[in-house]
Amino acid sequence: MLNKRLEPTECDVGGVVAAELASNELKGYTEEDRKDMWRMGKKQELRRNFRFISTIGYATCVYGTWEILLTANTQGLTAGGLAGLFWSLVWCYAGQTFIVLSLAEMASMAPTAGGQYHWVSEFAPRSSQRLLSYFSGWLATISWLSIIVVDSFIVGGLVQALIVINDASYTPERWQGTLLTWVAVIAVASFNVFFAKHLPLAEGIFCSMHFFSFVPVIVCLWVMSPTKQTASAVFLEFTDNGAGWPSMAATVLVGQVSSMFVVIGQDSVAHMAEEVGNASTVVPQAMVVSFLFNMPFTFVLLITYAFCIGNVEEALASTTGYPFIYVFQNATNSVGGTTGFVTVILILLIMITISVLASSSRQMFAFARDNGLPFSGWIGTVNPRFHVPVNAIVATMVFTFIVSLINIGSTVAFNAVLSLASNAMMGTYLISIGCVTYRRVCNLPLPKCRWSLGRAGLPVNMIALVYSCWCFVWSFFPNAYSVTPVNFNWACVLFVGLMGFASLMYIFHARHVYEGPVVRVVQPDSASD
Repeated sequence: MLNKRLEPTECDVGGVVAAELASNELKGYTEEDRKDMWRMGKKQELRRNFRFISTIGYATCVYGTWEILLTANTQGLTAGGLAGLFWSLVWCYAGQTFIVLSLAEMASMAPTAGGQYHWVSEFAPRSSQRLLSYFSGWLATISWLSIIVVDSFIVGGLVQALIVINDASYTPERWQGTLLTWVAVIAVASFNVFFAKHLPLAEGIFCSMHFFSFVPVIVCLWVMSPTKQTASAVFLEFTDNGAGWPSMAATVLVGQVSSMFVVIGQDSVAHMAEEVGNASTVVPQAMVVSFLFNMPFTFVLLITYAFCIGNVEEALASTTGYPFIYVFQNATNSVGGTTGFVTVILILLIMITISVLASSSRQMFAFARDNGLPFSGWIGTVNPRFHVPVNAIVATMVFTFIVSLINIGSTVAFNAVLSLASNAMMGTYLISIGCVTYRRVCNLPLPKCRWSLGRAGLPVNMIALVYSCWCFVWSFFPNAYSVTPVNFNWACVLFVGLMGFASLMYIFHARHVYEGPVVRVVQPDSASD
């Protein structure tokens, strides 16, 4: 660790010289960004294309809460029904609020693409920082890669659903879904390589569509749905649609994974911090504002969807594989109308996946930059032509190719990737928030930040910690009580397998080369513990 007090100069600013600061490539690189990168010992390699509004747009795009809720609510409807889906979203949003506030403050302390593993390295006890940050990096990598797989699979599934809607004789095959998943991830990866500098513009377009497509969806369902559920059915009647758990409480808690997945991913903007101007202020503000901005959209959509869904069992048995398409079919009673609405959702989900892949590749690039992954020298580089981590994008694409092969053997096993995304992400929140809580409880110094929780920091962190533990445990439960190889939640197998591989990598390789980013962080003498 650097233990002497250094001062940033023109020639020693995390590898950025004064002439570079004036170049077009680093336009938007502020004095505060310069100081932050110097303090963290990082070299500025990425374009800082994002400003406050475009950063909010980016975060809104990644969250994509109402679009994701429409396409990923099957588990909640199966275990808990309409009331279970609604109330689990309420407490997931409540708990996630404390996580967002905690992450936002840490993103202001250390605005780096590494996110959680970097924060763990800085805030954990020095004796354990290397091991904890290493596994945090792997958890974050696994989580974001899993989200890419799920989103790409949904995009491919919606393409198949559109074919089903327009051709009743078509029978979807799992291998076809896998091929469409590959096509989807190739398309979004290509955008992230060749059109990366236009990503802020794409986020602006998404935000416009996110809002203006929301209104016709809501109006169509309320006006055109032939039947409506009662208020008691939506808010008070918890149902078991095949989950088979002995108590309704357990059923609802198992079904909450759908809601967990809808609200996770607030660290996405943190992984883009090295591409945001004035990041130590803009990133935390964007995280909080976009989270609050999406909340009313999500609840209005869910309430509308629940009232207009019709027969829940029939919706779950839809030949398209997506209950929300059944709802549109009932409302429009038209192939053309249903096709139009599903196409709009498909376009929005493609744009969401583009942004998710950007966050995933930046997180992977940052972790490889610190020698945390296999082939780190290759993954942890920025392409000098495109100014993006092209190799990390390619690695993300290859991972999606491999994991999506599971779908050929079993759709249920592949759906476990959704649970894997949730529990791995919660694992990173648990460790990083736990470390900052440790420093507060022990009254140890934290880096100065421009967006602070102040005295509320400790209680906010502790509540976030409890909620992270809660979600981490429940995300491993199977959806059905009578467990068979078909309905088993294979997320635990995937989790243990991937983390077991990470452990072997640490024993035989990483412990010799991975030190944790804290060794390059400039610390005042008084900050040592």
